[in-house]
Amino acid sequence: MSGGVVIAVDGPVAAGKGTLARSLAQCLGFHYLDSGLLYRATAARLLAEGGSAGDEAAAEAVALALSGEDLERSDLRSEGVGQAASRVAAMPGVRAALLAFQQRFAATPPGVVIDGRDIGTVVCPDARVKLFVTASAAERARRRHEELLARGDSADFAAILADLEERDLRDTTRAVSPLRAADDAFTLDTTALDADAALKTALELVESRLKPPSDTAI
Repeated sequence: MSGGVVIAVDGPVAAGKGTLARSLAQCLGFHYLDSGLLYRATAARLLAEGGSAGDEAAAEAVALALSGEDLERSDLRSEGVGQAASRVAAMPGVRAALLAFQQRFAATPPGVVIDGRDIGTVVCPDARVKLFVTASAAERARRRHEELLARGDSADFAAILADLEERDLRDTTRAVSPLRAADDAFTLDTTALDADAALKTALELVESRLKPPSDTAI
């Protein structure tokens, strides 16, 4: 894979990786891709066409036909689509169909920031910088609860926490590309950090990793 610098940002749902990745890309002048949006778009189109989130053949066909318009759908952030996306993301055929798209994007100069579940381990294992962003389940559920309320949606904290823990289990135990930190990733726990503090820490790490080695005097 040739092109610019690749920064991989992985982590579980509602850990803050999307906010962090977008901010990093803006600060660095890099391109940004939310890889989870690809799976949400696949799930949304599948459901809209009357398909089932458990039908791998249909989901793979949708993933192969995915277009830019699908990424602009208004329902991509709904809870129903999120649940379906978690299921189709565990399907080998869907993951294979979307892998090439992500790797082509990763070659875009001068650099890219991609967030997801397996960017540093599968999609871009040679990324210059790898971040694994996490937070406690309770804190992540609180954030999602507040996000839903802010959008005017009904939200039950206990149900959100249970759903989040179910998705974590599914993401970390799936046979293909399970969610895990790459061996060379820096783990950033945002439980006690706001978005600004998390960005400051991440920028310091990125700058240290991208800084060319200084010449040592002989």
